[in-house]
Amino acid sequence: METLSITRHAVLATAPVTVMLPVLNLERARQFYEQALGLHPIGLQADGKFEYGCGSNNGTVIALFPKPNATPADHTALSFEVPDITAAIQELQQHGVQFEDYDLPGLKTVNHICVLGAEKAAWFKDPEGNYLCIHQNVG
Repeated sequence: METLSITRHAVLATAPVTVMLPVLNLERARQFYEQALGLHPIGLQADGKFEYGCGSNNGTVIALFPKPNATPADHTALSFEVPDITAAIQELQQHGVQFEDYDLPGLKTVNHICVLGAEKAAWFKDPEGNYLCIHQNVG
């Protein structure tokens, strides 16, 4: 097997990340991200997107951008790493978050949680249909 030579580019390795999520109804989405998820609002930007800071020191930004005829992704758009997935599920449910349950080959949830190798994961949708996830590393 050939070994690939990897050149690391520091410009991206240390760059903050912004996750862009399309929304049809910005107000409905904002209510969910602020009230149900408890994210810290940064504010409305000149281009019309609304940003939230999250992660340590708000180093990650989630940007909701209004898009006519927005089509949510049919896969996980973003995942939040949590230290205790069971406690996180309970807290989010208290704020109205409804978790998805699956019983598929290779993907089965028990109490909303699926064990995937060295991580546990649980999924839910935002009001715009975007799939979001919480996960806990256990390995």
